[in-house]
Amino acid sequence: MMKRPRATTRRQLPGSPFNVPSVAPTIETFALDDRVTHDKYGLGRVIGVEDEVAVLVDFGQRTERITSPYHKLYKL
Repeated sequence: MMKRPRATTRRQLPGSPFNVPSVAPTIETFALDDRVTHDKYGLGRVIGVEDEVAVLVDFGQRTERITSPYHKLYKL
């Protein structure tokens, strides 16, 4: 009779190149009056900051609240 394969994780050796430590991505910080660009809304200016939760950005025609992490929002 054949044994069923076990669903266990393999132990990796300490010097293995596959032991890549997971690095948390750094969250961009924004301040009032920062000029920013967004992939969907375009150019804007930060008019409000909620401590690492969200930023309020004025894009001219509209004002948007962008929540963290800010994937499509970049500081200029």
